[in-house]
Amino acid sequence: MKEKSWKEIPIGGLILEAGNAEKYLTGDWRTFRPLVDEEKCTNCLLCWIYCPDASVIVEEEQMKGFHYEHCKGCGICKSVCPFKAIQMVEESKYREGQIDQKEGSK
Repeated sequence: MKEKSWKEIPIGGLILEAGNAEKYLTGDWRTFRPLVDEEKCTNCLLCWIYCPDASVIVEEEQMKGFHYEHCKGCGICKSVCPFKAIQMVEESKYREGQIDQKEGSK
Protein backbone atom coordinates (compact mmCIF):
# COMPACT_ATOMS: atom_id res chain seq x y z
CA MET A 1 0.00 0.00 0.00
CA LYS A 2 1.42 3.33 -1.06
CA GLU A 3 1.56 6.13 1.52
CA LYS A 4 -0.59 9.17 0.80
CA SER A 5 1.12 12.41 -0.06
CA TRP A 6 0.36 15.55 1.94
CA LYS A 7 -1.95 16.67 -0.85
CA GLU A 8 -4.13 13.56 -0.46
CA ILE A 9 -4.63 13.92 3.31
CA PRO A 10 -7.65 16.08 4.33
CA ILE A 11 -6.97 19.27 6.26
CA GLY A 12 -7.36 18.71 10.02
CA GLY A 13 -10.41 20.09 11.78
CA LEU A 14 -12.73 19.70 8.80
CA ILE A 15 -15.94 17.72 8.98
CA LEU A 16 -16.00 15.88 5.67
CA GLU A 17 -19.32 14.12 6.26
CA ALA A 18 -22.14 14.97 8.65
CA GLY A 19 -22.85 12.60 11.53
CA ASN A 20 -19.51 10.81 11.46
CA ALA A 21 -18.84 11.17 15.20
CA GLU A 22 -20.58 7.86 15.92
CA LYS A 23 -17.83 6.06 14.02
CA TYR A 24 -15.12 7.30 16.39
CA LEU A 25 -15.07 5.75 19.83
CA THR A 26 -13.24 8.35 21.87
CA GLY A 27 -14.09 7.27 25.40
CA ASP A 28 -11.04 5.05 25.80
CA TRP A 29 -8.73 8.02 26.42
CA ARG A 30 -10.95 9.43 29.17
CA THR A 31 -9.24 10.28 32.49
CA PHE A 32 -12.42 10.77 34.54
CA ARG A 33 -15.70 8.83 34.41
CA PRO A 34 -19.07 10.32 35.40
CA LEU A 35 -21.15 8.30 37.84
CA VAL A 36 -24.77 9.08 38.76
CA ASP A 37 -26.24 8.87 42.25
CA GLU A 38 -29.75 7.58 41.54
CA GLU A 39 -31.07 8.91 44.85
CA LYS A 40 -30.05 12.48 44.01
CA CYS A 41 -30.96 12.46 40.30
CA THR A 42 -34.32 14.13 39.58
CA ASN A 43 -34.13 13.60 35.79
CA CYS A 44 -34.00 17.32 35.07
CA LEU A 45 -31.84 16.29 32.06
CA LEU A 46 -29.54 19.31 32.18
CA CYS A 47 -26.68 16.83 31.80
CA TRP A 48 -28.23 15.62 28.55
CA ILE A 49 -28.75 19.16 27.24
CA TYR A 50 -25.17 20.28 27.91
CA CYS A 51 -23.20 17.12 27.07
CA PRO A 52 -21.04 18.03 24.04
CA ASP A 53 -20.68 14.37 23.02
CA ALA A 54 -24.33 13.27 23.33
CA SER A 55 -23.13 10.66 25.82
CA VAL A 56 -26.09 10.86 28.22
CA ILE A 57 -28.60 8.06 27.68
CA VAL A 58 -32.23 9.17 28.02
CA GLU A 59 -35.19 6.83 27.73
CA GLU A 60 -38.78 7.87 28.36
CA GLU A 61 -37.64 11.26 29.71
CA GLN A 62 -35.34 9.64 32.29
CA MET A 63 -31.57 9.63 32.53
CA LYS A 64 -30.44 6.01 32.23
CA GLY A 65 -26.65 6.36 32.20
CA PHE A 66 -23.83 7.23 29.84
CA HIS A 67 -22.48 6.06 26.49
CA TYR A 68 -18.99 5.57 27.86
CA GLU A 69 -17.58 4.67 24.45
CA HIS A 70 -18.08 8.34 23.45
CA CYS A 71 -17.83 10.13 26.81
CA LYS A 72 -14.54 12.01 27.11
CA GLY A 73 -14.93 12.70 30.84
CA CYS A 74 -15.02 16.49 30.49
CA GLY A 75 -17.23 16.90 33.59
CA ILE A 76 -19.70 19.35 32.07
CA CYS A 77 -22.54 17.06 33.19
CA LYS A 78 -21.30 17.30 36.78
CA SER A 79 -20.90 21.06 36.55
CA VAL A 80 -24.46 21.69 35.35
CA CYS A 81 -26.20 19.25 37.71
CA PRO A 82 -28.05 21.38 40.29
CA PHE A 83 -28.57 18.37 42.55
CA LYS A 84 -24.93 17.22 42.64
CA ALA A 85 -26.06 13.80 41.43
CA ILE A 86 -23.04 13.27 39.18
CA GLN A 87 -19.54 12.73 40.44
CA MET A 88 -16.37 12.34 38.43
CA VAL A 89 -14.07 9.48 39.45
CA GLU A 90 -10.67 8.55 38.12
CA GLU A 91 -11.08 6.09 35.26
CA SER A 92 -8.03 4.05 36.31
CA LYS A 93 -9.38 3.57 39.85
CA TYR A 94 -12.79 2.61 38.48
CA ARG A 95 -11.27 0.01 36.14
CA GLU A 96 -9.11 -1.40 38.92
CA GLY A 97 -12.21 -1.87 41.07
CA GLN A 98 -11.22 0.75 43.65
CA ILE A 99 -14.53 2.55 43.03
CA ASP A 100 -17.82 0.84 43.82
CA GLN A 101 -19.01 -0.29 40.36
CA LYS A 102 -22.67 -0.10 41.39
CA GLU A 103 -22.30 3.46 42.64
CA GLY A 104 -23.71 5.72 39.98
CA SER A 105 -25.15 3.00 37.77
CA LYS A 106 -28.76 3.32 36.77
